[in-house]
Amino acid sequence: MRGDTVILFARAPRLGTVKRRLAREVGAMAALRFHRAQLRRLLRLLGRDRRWRCELAMTPDRARWPTGLARAVPMRPQGRGDLGQRMGRALARHRRAVLVGCDIPQLGPADIAAAFRALGRARAVFGPAEDGGYWLVGFGPRRPPAPFAAVRWSSEHALADTLRNCAGHPVALLRRLRDVDDAAGLRALGRASGADPVQVDTLERTKML
Repeated sequence: MRGDTVILFARAPRLGTVKRRLAREVGAMAALRFHRAQLRRLLRLLGRDRRWRCELAMTPDRARWPTGLARAVPMRPQGRGDLGQRMGRALARHRRAVLVGCDIPQLGPADIAAAFRALGRARAVFGPAEDGGYWLVGFGPRRPPAPFAAVRWSSEHALADTLRNCAGHPVALLRRLRDVDDAAGLRALGRASGADPVQVDTLERTKML
C-alpha cells in the first residue's frame, strides 16, 4: 500500500566514519566502498518500488545528499539521541512504517513486502540478525509505547531487550539474516558471490550487492 513507508537508516558515506569495526580489519576505503555500494543498491531497489514510499534518514544531521548517488527519495536528518531515540522519532512520523539499515546484503523488496504483510496481523515486526540484533523493525498504528527503552545496543541482547519491551503486543518475526560488521561477514559475502570480498566495487558490478 502506498500509505506504507520504508525508512532507510544510514550514516553519510564519508571516509573513516562508516563501518569502523570493518574498517579496522579491511581498511577504511574498502569499508567505505561497501557502505556506498549497499546504500546505492537499497536506494535503487526500495526507492523505485511503487508498493510503498521510501525515505532516507541520514546522520550526521547536516549531511548533504551523498555525491554520486541518484537522489531518488526524500532525505531527513536522524536528529539527536541514542539509536533507539533516533529510530523511534523516524518511525513515529508514519502510521505504518518499517526501518532498515544498509549493511544487510541479502535484504531485498520481498523482505519489505513480507514485513508489511506481517503488520496486517501484528503490531510490531522484526527481522532478526545472527548477532542478536535486528536488521528490520516496523510498527503499525497501535504500537508498543516504549519499544526501545533500555535496549543494550550493539550487543547480542538488542533484539531480546526490544521484544521484552513489546510484551503483551502481537509481534511477528521475519527470516534471520547476517549483517556485515566485520571481515568475517565480508568474507562470507565474498564466498557467496564467488568474488574477492574486499573488492566491493567488483561485487556491485556483478550485481551481487
